[in-house]
Amino acid sequence: MKQLYIDHAATSPIDPEVMSAMVDNMLSISGNPSSVHRYGREARYALDTARAVLAASIHAKESEIVFTSGGTESDNLALLGTAYARQSEGKHIITTAIEHSAILKTAQALEKDGFEITYLPVSKNGEISLNDLQEALRPDTILVSIMYGNNEVGSRQPIQAIGLMLETHPAYFHTDAVQAYGLEELNVDELKVDLLSTSAHKLNGPHGIGFLYVRSQTRLNYTMFGGDQERKRRAGTENLPAIVGYAKAVELAEETRADKRDSYEKFKQIIISALDIAGVKYEINGTIDNSLSHILNIHFIGASVEAFLVNLDMAGVAVSSGSACMAGSIEPSHVLVAMYGEDTPVLKESLRFSFGAGLTKEDITYVADETVRIYQRIVK
Repeated sequence: MKQLYIDHAATSPIDPEVMSAMVDNMLSISGNPSSVHRYGREARYALDTARAVLAASIHAKESEIVFTSGGTESDNLALLGTAYARQSEGKHIITTAIEHSAILKTAQALEKDGFEITYLPVSKNGEISLNDLQEALRPDTILVSIMYGNNEVGSRQPIQAIGLMLETHPAYFHTDAVQAYGLEELNVDELKVDLLSTSAHKLNGPHGIGFLYVRSQTRLNYTMFGGDQERKRRAGTENLPAIVGYAKAVELAEETRADKRDSYEKFKQIIISALDIAGVKYEINGTIDNSLSHILNIHFIGASVEAFLVNLDMAGVAVSSGSACMAGSIEPSHVLVAMYGEDTPVLKESLRFSFGAGLTKEDITYVADETVRIYQRIVK
């Protein structure tokens, strides 16, 4: 029986070349990048080289890259750092109802500390309205944080248009680009963002490493205290092997980006065509046209998501639902709730397929066939 991992939006397996780069670094460099002796200089050179690769990937300056432990810390630093650095100017922040929990829970914590958060609604396609954003902006708005592409349904937001809108407003603009980075071509100047979050493990890099892009002159308060690493913006000795691995993962992603996007779009069509041919009753959550290439979220009408997940797993296919499993119970996805409301079967009948490196058309054909077979068995 095949064993196929179709849950790359959750995490992706580390690329062997990335692992090799990390092992080489660990075996050859033993110094601390902050040390002034030869061992430290060797470590600093490796750190600076990796930073240059990552900065170039989003058309940023090397000095604008702050290494973090991943997307969650990057999001926290963007919100908390901005909020406390600019609270004398205003305490209003705008985000969306479908952000990752790293944004939403940080926003909720800020609300308890006296900040006011506006959560923009989304359409049934998972997209915000620019008019809603314009109406929400106030003189005391200090930050707008809107994700580039959603991790559950793949919907992309009009980031460039938002950047243009905010050019004449003093609010900082942050985007969580964790799901997009490596697959989308990101240029921070064209997008006009001040802050941008990434994470390595979404693009076949190591866990526990990411970066926050911080545009020059953007003011952030510390959220960690200790040494003066990362130009005093994030304390702690840099995780050099992981950073080197991250840079390698990005180099590989850039070499294969166009081919991967093309493949993933074809994978979507393979699944959709199989469902259509078999007469499966389904609806796409979000849209095909305005979504990240590697994410396909489908509402299988009348099919229990629990039964579907278990049966697919038994068939060797690992996917996820649009819900978070907690202690055996299903909690509705806040993303799908924002799109469709609380009282809808979509919440308990949706699956997310997310693609990644190494998958073939034959693999996805198998996934599609098994999905049809299981649907026909569990929906009477």
